[in-house]
Amino acid sequence: MDDAARTRAAAERAVGDAEPAALRSALTDRFDDAEMTPGALTLLSARALDPDADLAGVEDHAAGVQLIYEGLRLTRELSQTEPWASADLDAEGDIDADLDVLAADVSVSRGFYLLARTAAAAKAVETVRAFGRDQTLRRDAADDAAATALDRNLEADVFELAVVAGTAAVGRTAPEELLSYAADLAAGDDDRMPDAGALPDSTGERIAHLADDDRVASSVDS
Repeated sequence: MDDAARTRAAAERAVGDAEPAALRSALTDRFDDAEMTPGALTLLSARALDPDADLAGVEDHAAGVQLIYEGLRLTRELSQTEPWASADLDAEGDIDADLDVLAADVSVSRGFYLLARTAAAAKAVETVRAFGRDQTLRRDAADDAAATALDRNLEADVFELAVVAGTAAVGRTAPEELLSYAADLAAGDDDRMPDAGALPDSTGERIAHLADDDRVASSVDS
C-alpha cells in the first residue's frame, strides 16, 4: 500500500463513526477526490528519519494532518463561494451546504484529536490560527494576487505541519531549515496541492539531511 492509500484509509477510519450517515458520506466522498499529499509527506518524513519505522503506527499522524487540511480547505471554499447566497439554491442544496460546514468542522476536530497527544499538537493549533488570520486579511486584500498569496499560505503551513508530525512520530523534531524546505515544496507547486507521487524523488533524502542528525544522515548516505 502506498503512502496516499495509507493516508486515505486512515482518514476514513478516523471518521468512520461520524453520524448521520449523510455527514460521513460528505467526509469520505471528499477523500475520494482529494490528493493525500499532506498525509503522504507525513509518512515520508517518518520513514526518512527511521527507515525501519512501523508505518502502521504513523498512519494516525498522517490522517490527522490530512483531516486538518481537508477541513480548512473546505472552509476556504465555503467562505469564498457562499453557497447559501445562490439564487438557484433549493432545499437539497441548502442541506448539502449545511453538511459541508459540518464536514469541515468534524474534519478539523478529528484531525486535532489524532494529533492531540503528539509533539505536533502545538503546530496543529498554530496552523489553524494562521489560517484564520490569513482569511481575515484576505477580505481586505489589495488585489487578486494578494488574495491568492494569502490563500496559498494554507498549503505551505500544512506541509510544515506534515514534516513536524512525521518527525514527531519517530521521536524527532523538525528544525527551522526543514520547515522552510517543506514550505518551499508547497510554494513551488502551481496547482495548489500536488499529487503525492509528484513530490521530488529527493524529498526523503532532503528531509533526513535537514533534520540535522549525523546518525540519520549517515544512514541515508550509506
